[in-house]
Amino acid sequence: MVFGYSTNAFVKYSLLDSFDRIARLGFAGVEIMCDQPHLYPPEYDSAALTAVKASLEKNGLKPTNLNSFTLFAVGDTYLPSWIEPDAVRRQMRVDHTLACLKIGAFIGCRSISVPPGGPLPANMTRQEALRFFHVGLDQVIPTAEELGVHILIEPEPALLMERTAEIKPFVATIQSSYAGINFDIGHFYCAGEDPAAAFQELFPWVGHIHVEDIAFTREHNHLIAGLGSIDFPTVFRAIRQSGYAHDMSLELYPYTDRPEEAGRQSRAHLLPMLQHAGLAE
Repeated sequence: MVFGYSTNAFVKYSLLDSFDRIARLGFAGVEIMCDQPHLYPPEYDSAALTAVKASLEKNGLKPTNLNSFTLFAVGDTYLPSWIEPDAVRRQMRVDHTLACLKIGAFIGCRSISVPPGGPLPANMTRQEALRFFHVGLDQVIPTAEELGVHILIEPEPALLMERTAEIKPFVATIQSSYAGINFDIGHFYCAGEDPAAAFQELFPWVGHIHVEDIAFTREHNHLIAGLGSIDFPTVFRAIRQSGYAHDMSLELYPYTDRPEEAGRQSRAHLLPMLQHAGLAE
């Protein structure tokens, strides 16, 4: 398992500068933010993507995942979503996902993570929202299968799917091995679940992991590892016992003023526990 760091903590730096800084911290992998000010697809032609690939190789960084969740370039953290009433805006989410899949294939990244629907719009039933989400996924899964890049839905507090009981039946009905889950440890803790138990139940669909700490209040605010209440040894033991063989990325986007300090402190806290669990050398 490669332990990476997401560039969404480095939005005050360019993408390639972020790679340099993440590598100097000792990380072997990087999750790339596919949004402004980083790798927003419309702003990257083949020459720019070739430079991204060369920088990854120069720094010895494996692209662990493409974070295709936010769309600040045309919206915000959650919107445009898969379940908006406006078909044009739903298509924007579909088009962004297709573009990210192609970038993943180009730079050698095996997965992209996407939002779990979005905030439920007013006057829309949950059943209608789920139908919209399935329709959107039907438009992107064939490309994922063709390119060999997985689409990983990331449960998120306060969105259409945040708990095991919501995401499991949804992914279980998708007839493709290229659709799965980006398991954010902190998100399940925020939703009131035991992340270790949730991981074991969802393991067959998990293709990538996000890690951060969360306060005992379970408020959705990503913290430097060690400053919250998550029982990492128990979670890591469950991950190891399940036979997980993919990657994990540290996600600390609230620390844009000090991403290196936050990454260094979190890595120092987590690495011994990952090694003890047999998840990292």
